[in-house]
Amino acid sequence: MTSSDTHAHPRFAEALRELGLQVEVRRFPDATRTAAEAAAAIGCDVSEIVKSLIFEADGEPVLVLMDGASRVDVELVRRELGASAVRRANADLVRETTGYAIGGVPPFGHRTRTRVLADRGVLEHAVVWAAAGTPHAVFPLDPKSLVAHAGATLVDVRERTA
Repeated sequence: MTSSDTHAHPRFAEALRELGLQVEVRRFPDATRTAAEAAAAIGCDVSEIVKSLIFEADGEPVLVLMDGASRVDVELVRRELGASAVRRANADLVRETTGYAIGGVPPFGHRTRTRVLADRGVLEHAVVWAAAGTPHAVFPLDPKSLVAHAGATLVDVRERTA
């Protein structure tokens, strides 16, 4: 594992350079496609993983950043956006919007600019890990910087467990 961005997806590596961000991109031989896989590979708690999830709100893509231990409450996202309908985006829309495949979508460095919501839960750790553009690569960053670079609005859209 090196401290270069050569393990990142080229588009994401370029985004890091444009933002002037120096992060250690770690590549793993096994996929880190899910939050649980990423946490196991890194050796951190699953809540320290930030998932970058694309939803469709009234036909428009929206990115939701959520901690790996939680699920997005689609109804809360709908209310937050004032949309009439919100659903999980399909793989084609995710790739079209972000330029990345599901399981490797980073929190920023996307093909298109979208509205970004970040659940407040991502701020609960000193460092969080997110995908670096491929299902095999992740990077650490402090959550406030991650939210800022993603251009996210902080919201409460986490599913509440009974």
